[in-house]
Amino acid sequence: MSAIHQSLVEFTRDLYNTDEFIPLHVPSFGGNETQYIRQTIDSTFVSSVGEYVDRFEEMTAAFTGAAHAVATVNGTAALHAALHLAGVTRDDLVITQPLTFVATANAIRYCGADPVFVDIEADTLGLSPDAVERFLKTACERAADGSPVHRPSGRRLSACVPMHTYGFPMRIEELIRICRDWRIPVLEDAAESLGSLVGDTHTGRFGQVGILSFNGNKTITTGGGGMIITDAPELARRAKHVTTTAKVPHRWEYVHDELGFNYRMPNLNAALGCAQMEQLEEKLRSKRKVAAAYGEFFTRPEWTEAGYRFIGERESTQANYWLNTLLCPDREARDNLLEQTNSNGVMTRPAWELMYRLPEYRDSLNSGCPVAEDLAARLVNLPSSPLGSKGQSA
Repeated sequence: MSAIHQSLVEFTRDLYNTDEFIPLHVPSFGGNETQYIRQTIDSTFVSSVGEYVDRFEEMTAAFTGAAHAVATVNGTAALHAALHLAGVTRDDLVITQPLTFVATANAIRYCGADPVFVDIEADTLGLSPDAVERFLKTACERAADGSPVHRPSGRRLSACVPMHTYGFPMRIEELIRICRDWRIPVLEDAAESLGSLVGDTHTGRFGQVGILSFNGNKTITTGGGGMIITDAPELARRAKHVTTTAKVPHRWEYVHDELGFNYRMPNLNAALGCAQMEQLEEKLRSKRKVAAAYGEFFTRPEWTEAGYRFIGERESTQANYWLNTLLCPDREARDNLLEQTNSNGVMTRPAWELMYRLPEYRDSLNSGCPVAEDLAARLVNLPSSPLGSKGQSA
């Protein structure tokens, strides 16, 4: 093992105070999880009706500052429901980014629509407002009713889905201004950014709706779970309705008045989420300590002179540092780092495969994504669990 890679392995072992395998990100359970789950089992309300579901929604709304929160079985379900409520339908086009988890693109396809992949920014890793504006000005036009249309295909642009990648807030305010001018709803994929802020405003609260994820590898977890957050009361009402199979309340009859989805979070998962929410502030503080330690480590001359750069939060934002991210000088350096760290018991991972390289999205529209191409070849995620976490990587 080279000296530079050995120094990273040793640093990470010192940081997490272990000689054992170090996962990328694991859940930690140090509060009332067992008590709340036992209470749920004793109540027999383990499915989608129960006090913990309502409580978890209230806690999430209070933490994010959103007026309303609607709990779902996972973040993908939350995004699918949000797209459905925004009116995204068959043969529409939806603008999103190529560097994202596959669920972002999949949820668009669930509606019968297709993604349009637009480039990202190097400093945020998120969708570039400038690239979106270029795409709209050069490839799109306004129809007679003012709605945006992709000029070559004649297909309607019905939404834009940016993601706050790895918890780093993208330039959402600039994107909102551009999309508002083109009458394109913005739905924020904030799945990874619980605890991330732009100014004093939580991610997910700038667009028409935002969605969160509570998968086992997120900052807090419900095992599997997601959330729709919004300030619009009617949208929140409809979100709860369609995610509970669009069932009309009645003492005994089964009536469903529109297409609905069985997406409501079970009470058992929500009980875990409530206990996790009670610890969220401490988890976020711990993760920021981890990020600060990495940031200082990668200022060492052997790293900076070799062209490595640790990605930090941009000015006027606060990142949750869900996954700490290092940019290597080139793909060869990235592959060497991945090989040496993983061979020595420290889990590191490259970026996701760019969406338009996946078989199911190879024929999707692509506005040209040189920044995404460059970063995907050089990016590495580092172990990012809160200090003191134990378990298997999710």
